[in-house]
Amino acid sequence: MQIQPYLFFKGRCEEAIEFYRTTLDARVTHVIRFKDAPPGPDMRNAVANENKIMHAAFQIGDTTILASDGDCSGSPNFAGFGLSLNAASDNDAQRLFGALSDGGTVQMPLGKTFFASSFGMVKDRFGVSWMIVAGAAPA
Repeated sequence: MQIQPYLFFKGRCEEAIEFYRTTLDARVTHVIRFKDAPPGPDMRNAVANENKIMHAAFQIGDTTILASDGDCSGSPNFAGFGLSLNAASDNDAQRLFGALSDGGTVQMPLGKTFFASSFGMVKDRFGVSWMIVAGAAPA
């Protein structure tokens, strides 16, 4: 069994994917736009938003993240969860934290903690919360 995060960017999916591609070396593996779907009663959103992303998949490291523009209603609201990103080193953690915080909000500055040599929390420019960690004991 596998659980995959599926993020709905409410109209900013392509921008988000490009941001993760440049900051986290994400690799896009699949994109379906609303205009690519066959017509039907469930495709009310397709005409007005034909070039928006209905479904996408991208990889960050070994993890596949699924994404969509969803209903394209405006600002995404990611509440009640965060994504944890395990960095290879403290220097890598610093680089990733800096990249994700560009245009975002630092929730906890990156620093040494009792459980990791580097740990910090940031909400990126799309509202996705990230926990960056390096040098932690294995989970």
